[in-house]
Formats: sequence, structure tokens, C-alpha cells
Amino acid sequence: MVYQHGDHHRIPEEYRVHKPGAWLPADHRIIQHWLGHHVKHVDKVGEQELIPVLKEFEDLIENNTRIRMYFCSMWDEVPCKPPYNTDVTGQSQIRDYKHMLQVLNHIFGQAPEWTAAAAGVGLVGVPLAAMFDYVSATPSGHAAFLDPDVNRMLKKILNEWGKYLTSPESASVLGDHSAGWFGEVSYKDLMEVANAAASTSYKFEEMYECDPSAPHHGYKSWDDFFTRRFIPQARPVASPEDHLVVANACESKPYALCHDVRLRDKFWIKGQPYSVLDMLAHDPLSEHFAGGTVYQAFLSPLSYHRWHAPVSGTIKRAFVQDGTYFSVPLFPVEDASDELSGDRTGRAGEYEILQKGITVSQGYLTALATRAIIYIEAEAKEIGLMVFIGVGMDEVSSCEITVKEGQRVEKGDELGTFHFGGSTHCLIFNKDVGKKLKGFPKVGREENVPVRARLCAVEE
Repeated sequence: MVYQHGDHHRIPEEYRVHKPGAWLPADHRIIQHWLGHHVKHVDKVGEQELIPVLKEFEDLIENNTRIRMYFCSMWDEVPCKPPYNTDVTGQSQIRDYKHMLQVLNHIFGQAPEWTAAAAGVGLVGVPLAAMFDYVSATPSGHAAFLDPDVNRMLKKILNEWGKYLTSPESASVLGDHSAGWFGEVSYKDLMEVANAAASTSYKFEEMYECDPSAPHHGYKSWDDFFTRRFIPQARPVASPEDHLVVANACESKPYALCHDVRLRDKFWIKGQPYSVLDMLAHDPLSEHFAGGTVYQAFLSPLSYHRWHAPVSGTIKRAFVQDGTYFSVPLFPVEDASDELSGDRTGRAGEYEILQKGITVSQGYLTALATRAIIYIEAEAKEIGLMVFIGVGMDEVSSCEITVKEGQRVEKGDELGTFHFGGSTHCLIFNKDVGKKLKGFPKVGREENVPVRARLCAVEE
């Protein structure tokens, strides 16, 4: 099994930092290497004129007292303890918000690269998350990345970067060079993740729609590659005629399975219990799922990023709820991991959750991050109304829904896609159905569950 971000080698404890969703290396030296490279370039060339959207960000910071306080303080609040104090300079690589803007200005002319560092082979899947890695968990950073005005600005910034990631210039990272996504190591890991899910041995062109004879395998941009489609035969639909079988909606690794979830709960505390009303953006249909079942799984940078219908039925509601982009919970990871498993009858019923620190923000994000919410009235009355939630993490500025309300879908049909960023997803079933669903994949398995494969089934 591939170990992403160089996690297969021994990482000294002082350099190991747990990350939500496996989108950043656990070995913090890889982040330091990546960020240090960009900081060195910015420091060498000196201050440059900011692109318009970043100039607007600068104006927001400097003309809003509250936001200026956040962005001035967050850099000073980075803890003076390992691994945060182990930089070669002995301090945080980004020094203040002015420096942050200059580094952003440099990064926005690039697409995410595959990164090989001396500490091991890794990937910084979400560059901006690497930039905000230290400060997002400080008190001022926590406040800033929850602030509605800051998040509206971040959405503008990410959308602007998204324009570049859909441009032909962004395809330059899709080569076979060492920093390219078709380089020797990156290609091997990309296909190992894809093949491990279903124990296959496909080549890239046998797994995904592409043209291996064309430049960049025929992909026109970074985003075109990121949202690549499977060849249908590579991911067949589980029991297409049996409407009691639920298909897996995303190529993803199981994170949690929780029964008897509360309609409203304190999702920001240690253990992050699901809060259905917040997850569903206070939609009137939320009450239908009080006491229901939530299944959650996350997608890595190497995963397939399109969503597929878990059941045949009709789209009842479909909308994108704007939210946060870089907010993380303030509780310490080492404390949180103690409460992420076991029988949680007093708060959330039976509770099974992946006990690896890299994922400890997943539950928190379901209630706050930008997310696509799709209600499906299943053809099988035994399932009835259910919900798919595609949760954008970090850089995701676009959760694109490709179905419309009133549309009929067959199990396995496409529902939408994530664009250029981290992601996780949930399926929510009502209380009566959740008790009858059996056969969910084991939380903590190393491999992804293949998209459109059997996830679970109704058993009377």
C-alpha cells in the first residue's frame, strides 16, 4: 500500500504533525521544504505588485480593525515548542501578513506540484493549507478563519486561483519530470492507490479517460486532470438491479460510522459529534434525520474526485452552502484522539471512527466548511429520503453539483465533483433505515472503497 507524503519512513516525533484528511505530509520537514522554497524566492526577488484580488485582500485587512488584529496577531501566536520552533531560522517561515500576501502572489501563478523532499517523497496537496498550517490553530487564526468577511474574501481569492487552474498553463505540472504528476514516483503512487481499492492492476489509461499519446495525457489543465473520469468498466455499479444495495458515492477511505446522531450537538468539542441541523445548513428537511445514521469517508489528493448516486431515485433538493475554508478546531490533537472511538450512547449512540490524528477535523468540517448538499428520494421505499454531502476542505472553492432538483438518477450516475482541493463526504440515512443497513466497510481500512462499489444494504 502506498504511504503518501513519505509517511512510510521513520519520522522523528518532533517533526510529526497530524493533518486532517491526509492532504498535508505528516512529516513536517516536507512542508518546511516546500514552503521554504517559495519563501526564498519571494525574499530574493523582493516586494512585487499584488494581483488585484490580493490587493483587495490587503485592503480588507488594513481597513478593518477586527481583521487587522487577527492577521497581525496570528503570526505572533505560533507556539514556541516542537515542531513549530525547529525551522532552520528558528521561527515561522511566513513572518507577517504582508509577507503572506507576497508568497500568495507568487504561488498563484502555479499549479500544485508533486514534491520530492530530502526527508522523503511527499505531496503538498493543498498549497494554501501549507501556508496557513501554523497560524490556523492559533486563537487569532481560529477567529480569522471563522470570520464571515474573511471567508468571503478567501472565496474570491480561491476562485481567482481556480481560473488559473483551469487554464492551459496549469497543465505544465502534468509532465513526467520529478515534480510532475506523471513522474516515476507520482505515477506509481497514483496507480497504487487506485488499484489497491479493488485489487486490480490497471494502467492509468485503462483506469481513466485520457489520451496517453497526447501531451499531458490529453488533459487541458490541472483541473481537467483533477476531475478526471473513470472508464466505466473500471468501476462497475454494485447490484444495479437491487435497489436495497447502496453504492459507494466517492472513491474514499472510511472515517466514521455513527448511529443515533442528534439533530443538534456541539460539533466543535473533542469527539466532534455530528450535528445534523448544522450539517444540513438548517434546511427544513433536516428534522427527518434526527436519530439517524451518518457514514463519512475522506478523499486523498490521489483519489478520484467525482461523486456518484448511492441509490436510484429522484433529486429532491440540491444546493451548495458557503462556509469556511481553513478553519480547524482549537482542541489539541493529542487530547482529541482519546475521545474519537467507543460507545458514545450518551451523546451519539454507537460510534466508530478512525483513530488517526490526520483525520481529527473531519467531523468539525461537516458543519462549517463549504459543502454540497443533495437530498435523494430513493426508489426503494425501504431507504426513502437520504442525503449526500460533499464537504470541501481547505482549497476547495467549488463543489460543483451536476444534477438538478426533480431529476431522476440511476445508482452510480454522476452527481457532481470537487475542484482542486481537499474533500470528505457523508451519507445520512433516517433513524429507521439506519438500523437496517448492514455491511458497511471497516473504519480504518488502509485502502479506499471503490466508487460505485457495494457500501451497505438494507437487511430486515
